Amino acid sequence: MEPLVISTNVAAPKPNPAAKGRPTGSRKVPADGIEVFAPGPSYGDGSGVQGDLIGDSDHHGGAQKAVYAFAREQLDHWERVLDRPLADGMFGENLTTTGIDLEALLINQQVRIGSALLEVSIPRSPCATFAAHIGAPRWVKRFTEHGRCGIYLRVVQPGRIVAGDRLELLGRPAHDVDMLTAFAAAMGDLDASARVVDAHCLPQMYHERHVAALARRARA
Repeated sequence: MEPLVISTNVAAPKPNPAAKGRPTGSRKVPADGIEVFAPGPSYGDGSGVQGDLIGDSDHHGGAQKAVYAFAREQLDHWERVLDRPLADGMFGENLTTTGIDLEALLINQQVRIGSALLEVSIPRSPCATFAAHIGAPRWVKRFTEHGRCGIYLRVVQPGRIVAGDRLELLGRPAHDVDMLTAFAAAMGDLDASARVVDAHCLPQMYHERHVAALARRARA
């Protein structure tokens, strides 16, 4: 199956049950297409998708979390587990994909989609807002144990993406750390952290978190 975007999605704001008084963009709905661009470097600098909402600007948005992609195959998995329909965009993704194992992509892999050039960035960390949005018992633990977090992407060249656009991988990073490994490291797997640190493939702030975690293990 050809790797494709099957839905482009933007936030449908709603009240955040995990943070009263603040909206959330956790649920996204299909749009005719999205324009992507590189926001500022920090969490509070917003989404890399025009018209998208970042509710929790303390932990989301910015260059490393500009665009979020999640596979339709994984939504189908959770439909079976939760026994309820999950529409494209339900997990907060800007891009719903099919035909590609997103978590097998290497960190910093470049991907041409439509007229935009994107780059695999960092893992998603499931949070209380996500759990409240899904409304399933022990959601953060279950999502973490499954290990398929989707991918955040940074924007190298801005452009437009529409449903039906193909994902074209360009080149190959000079390491073997995929998103599955990076997510395991982010969730506390110190052996995975060691691989991430050896590859020095993450942005410096995230790299230093793993260095610190490994240092704590060495002192224990």
